[in-house]
Amino acid sequence: MSMTHSSYYRPRIFSITGDVSDAEIDRAQSIDPTATLNREKVEEIGRDGAVGHIKRSPTISYRLTQYEYGNIEFWQKLVNSDVKGNIGEDAITLSDFKTPYFDICAYLTNDNGDFVGTVLYPSMRTSGFSITIGEPQAMIERGFDFVGESAITWQGDNKYYICNRHECGSGEDNEIDLSAKAPAEDPDNTGVYMFRVVRVRSGSSEELDSSEYSYDNGTKILTINSVVAGDVIKSYYTSATAPDVQFSLNDTDPECLIGDSCSIYLYIPGSGKPSSSDYLYKLQSISLDVRFDREDLREIGNKDVVQRGVRNSTVTVTLGRILEDFTIEEVLTGQVSGYGKLDVEKFTDEATLIVKFFDDNTKTTFTYGIKATGLTPTETRLGAGVNEYVKPDASMECENLSITKDTTVLGI
Repeated sequence: MSMTHSSYYRPRIFSITGDVSDAEIDRAQSIDPTATLNREKVEEIGRDGAVGHIKRSPTISYRLTQYEYGNIEFWQKLVNSDVKGNIGEDAITLSDFKTPYFDICAYLTNDNGDFVGTVLYPSMRTSGFSITIGEPQAMIERGFDFVGESAITWQGDNKYYICNRHECGSGEDNEIDLSAKAPAEDPDNTGVYMFRVVRVRSGSSEELDSSEYSYDNGTKILTINSVVAGDVIKSYYTSATAPDVQFSLNDTDPECLIGDSCSIYLYIPGSGKPSSSDYLYKLQSISLDVRFDREDLREIGNKDVVQRGVRNSTVTVTLGRILEDFTIEEVLTGQVSGYGKLDVEKFTDEATLIVKFFDDNTKTTFTYGIKATGLTPTETRLGAGVNEYVKPDASMECENLSITKDTTVLGI
């Protein structure tokens, strides 16, 4: 049997809420999903051996790493918006990750060129992400953590995962012809052809109950019970017919950005907008790590998650440098360069960090930026080793972070 190489493992993301297009996942370096089945053996007194096993919903953890390539498209898909973060639009903020959910799939082709199936991780949510620059010439990496409750492998007549978009015109435009890529019946559920149907109306999205639509396998027509002009209907299903695009090669954006393609500023907002004096020189490494304390709720009588939310968010920033001056300490204490006393007890809790990404080290073309506000220092280190330069690190935390292509929003 022929195997599937990573060259033919083609990942794709489908935003569920909002009128948002699906997209390939570019510059992925590693994908590591794990399904924990959550089965518990049941025994009883008087019996030798198990009665059976309780089968709770699985727990899916999905880890993705990408090289940074100066594009916010994937960030937008995670928050189910094609416009958030663009110039003139609201920045992507941590609150935008609370309720959006999405499907991630991988289209699989073996070494013989035969398409073998689709692995689907439905209704995933973001539980955290990070951006890391390990050293000045290192490739910049993004890391993402997602959570969910299901993993499905589709093959045979169900081997392709499809999302069809239909915008309703005037009148009773409620019949959608799916014959071009006809849905296949769910092998586990007789008469079921739709995996999910979503109606987007006036910016609000609703996942429809099966009583709110019907599908005729003879005519290949999906009928939505109630629509108005302008409604967008997104139908998700499997098919024996391939989608128009499985994976489109992105040869437009940079292959990868490295540490010399960004500018980093640290300042206290009370002193006005950041200037060249707030630029961090001699920086050796930086990491931004965001963790979401999710509260995704089920209900009695239903195995699915019915509400999605985040109790709180934590942003951790770690800066590493070679000791030459005390710029970071001066900023954190709000003092001018060369001030005679830098006391950690007087560190601010209102620092702002800005990271600007450019498409190369000439820094002529800005791509997007990240801004963390309300940073409070949590730890400083000043380690030394034999025959090594002193490398002080500083760690800070906050609860606010923005991602945007708009320099006005960044403030620089």
